[in-house]
Amino acid sequence: MRCPVRRLLAAFFAAVAVCAGSSGCSARQAQEEPSFRVVSSFYPIYIMALNVTDGVEGVQVENMAGQQAGCLHDYQLQTKDMRALEQADVFLINGAGMESFLTEAAERIPDLTIVDSGEGVPLIESATGEAHEHGEEEHDHEDCNPHIWVSVSNCILQVENIARGLQEADPAHAAQYEENAERYVEKLEDLRARMHEAIDPLPHKKIVTFHEAFPYFAEEFGLEIVRVVNREPDSQPSARELAESIRLVEDAGVTAVFAEPQYPESAANIIAEESGIRVWLLDPVVTGPDDKDAYLDAMEQNLQVLEEALS
Repeated sequence: MRCPVRRLLAAFFAAVAVCAGSSGCSARQAQEEPSFRVVSSFYPIYIMALNVTDGVEGVQVENMAGQQAGCLHDYQLQTKDMRALEQADVFLINGAGMESFLTEAAERIPDLTIVDSGEGVPLIESATGEAHEHGEEEHDHEDCNPHIWVSVSNCILQVENIARGLQEADPAHAAQYEENAERYVEKLEDLRARMHEAIDPLPHKKIVTFHEAFPYFAEEFGLEIVRVVNREPDSQPSARELAESIRLVEDAGVTAVFAEPQYPESAANIIAEESGIRVWLLDPVVTGPDDKDAYLDAMEQNLQVLEEALS
């Protein structure tokens, strides 16, 4: 009886070895190195890149900054970021002065291919609201508002810039990048048209915001930002600034105060309570799900909020 037992045991261990070998092979296949690495600076650029590279074989897209609280105003490059950029075939940026670390990265990795998605986008100066063409050498982008993607029209320009940059860097897949970009731009154009149809007739257009993320959005949809209470999201307004904001809200007939889901609402709540108006949330899409439709979904939600808040 011992021989059959030995044969059964031998067959069992052989089967286990085959399974283990197959699993190891599958794991190695799953971890195969991509043939083309794309690194985006932060979340909104990442979502654009996911759409432009959708279904392109061998292309990997990585979001360098990850799901941090918000924009890259004071972002400091980390060791892992430098490793990612050293391995990248293309680095996609927002531009317009958003990536303050860009000079350091370019100096440390001189052969890094950088695609500026904001090239050609008219910029709004933070203090005066004057427009400047992105790319004018004489203009200092430190004075400009970098939140260009919050405008759907600007997002369309950025997607087209990303597609062109990837086509140049990876010509073997140029046709796919172009097709993907065209498909995504159609969705964005449809979204923009529906937002204009809903927002343009709204009776109230004066708003207060708590971060300088919405000037491009306001310009596109005819909204008037009468006050930005604290321009930097990691700061809190003083008691004097709050009092001035409350007085301005009451004098200007503002009907809505807009905070952002990424930041505390404490100051917004104070102004709303004192002036008797409601706090609403508008999403600048600096964080969100790892989903190529995330920008579209966030803007749809913003549209619903604005329709209710400004009616």
